[in-house]
Amino acid sequence: MLTVKLMYVPTCPKKSLPAPKPKIIYQNCGDNSHKKQPDPTPVINLDLGLGRWDDRHKYKLFDNIVVGNKYAVLNDLYQTCLATQSSIEKIVSIIEVASHWNGPISLATFAASKEELNLLLLYILYLRKCDTRIRDQVSFHLAVAKEGRPKRYEVDAAKLSEMDCYNPVRELQLLSRHLQKGGNKWRAKLPYPQNHLRNLARKNCQSKFVFLTDVDIVPSKGMAESLDVFLSKSVCKENCAYVVPTYELDERVVFPPNKTELIRLANKGLARPFHHKVFIYNQYATNFTRWQKAVGRGPDVHISHPVTNFEFLYEPFYIAPDTVPPHDERFIGYGYTRNSQVYEMFVAGYEFVVLSPIFTCHWGMQVKRTRPPWREHQNNLNRKLFDGFKKEIFARYNKDPLNMFPRKN
Repeated sequence: MLTVKLMYVPTCPKKSLPAPKPKIIYQNCGDNSHKKQPDPTPVINLDLGLGRWDDRHKYKLFDNIVVGNKYAVLNDLYQTCLATQSSIEKIVSIIEVASHWNGPISLATFAASKEELNLLLLYILYLRKCDTRIRDQVSFHLAVAKEGRPKRYEVDAAKLSEMDCYNPVRELQLLSRHLQKGGNKWRAKLPYPQNHLRNLARKNCQSKFVFLTDVDIVPSKGMAESLDVFLSKSVCKENCAYVVPTYELDERVVFPPNKTELIRLANKGLARPFHHKVFIYNQYATNFTRWQKAVGRGPDVHISHPVTNFEFLYEPFYIAPDTVPPHDERFIGYGYTRNSQVYEMFVAGYEFVVLSPIFTCHWGMQVKRTRPPWREHQNNLNRKLFDGFKKEIFARYNKDPLNMFPRKN
């Protein structure tokens, strides 16, 4: 009878569960309060109480805060790692870069405040959620300034779930619109540490060669694979810097699939050498005229010509082992950041050679009037610092190939 009774006991009505609250990913250094709420997305490896300081104790650096699922494997498969850097303003460019570059990508990022850090981390997770290439290929790193350094971060997982994967540019605009109300005033007060980020990205590449770029410099498609073939045959590896020509593209055109189409666009005035109108000496020594005339050798990567007219203000994007001199971190902001490092390479005896038919492109035909006045102010400050830098380079190598010092009679 007991058995029968238990079999026919009416079941209890199920109670409806409360709607789940939005989850917040956060870290609060200095106490254990973050243990109260487990991280629902343990993809962010960032403890703001750790990290490492730069040599001048001005910036704190964090390696591999978000690592691509296949990043380590890709560093073994490919000879070249693409190292680049960005703030939240331009980070959306990594989508196109990753769609053209199939190898590993090391991306160093900078956040100027707690608010900007929160938005940056949210957008990184959004990129990973929506783009399998970024999720697999890209390892993200972080730099923050000592001044106003954030002590914690928060990422709203509910907001992340609502973001539209089909419009990454619009999503970034929505996230950062309140940051833009100040007109990017932090740029003048807290200059963007380009060289810190370049070193951070370089040193987290695990392959032998590094292709160092800015995040809005887009490589031609299939470059990683074609470089593998070239580098496996090249005899000049240790003291060579392989220059990749860089062009500006009119935003109305389609990204050129090959060198022939790029030259056609250049002949129509829809493409031109990078910084040609803004600062011609930036890329002038590459000799774009000679590169454009060197056609008919097929699609395989080869050396077009050596750089024979090297000058101090030259700032090429190049491929080289990470044994090249580091970027000097006393130069903060704009001006003398890349050309000072390339100058040291030249003094140290590196040979610069231009590759073909590969290339990189930057969207938009740049003009001087679009440059904000604070950039020139930062350039003037770095120009003064260069006087001390060039004396150190002369003392280090006992060479002055560009006659930077007046000779005594």
